[in-house]
Amino acid sequence: MSITAERKQELIKEYATQEGDTGSPEVQVAILTSRIVTLTEHFKDHKKDNHSRRGLIKMVNQRRKLLDYLKGKDEGRYTTLIGRLGLRK
Repeated sequence: MSITAERKQELIKEYATQEGDTGSPEVQVAILTSRIVTLTEHFKDHKKDNHSRRGLIKMVNQRRKLLDYLKGKDEGRYTTLIGRLGLRK
């Protein structure tokens, strides 16, 4: 239910703000979003998997905290990121 190393490297390259950037909020949110989408697909087949559901809720909360942080620091970066990820309408 995790993402592959190749997919993670693609996300890092796509969302990095500079060369070698792996810890910026943009990269972290992109990786979390990918993991959340993967888990959401998993729950379509395994409705009673409450153990993994708890992990999903923790990931969603972590993503929300990172997005709130980014919105407070630089609203332009926040708006760009949610647009690229398709999180809001």
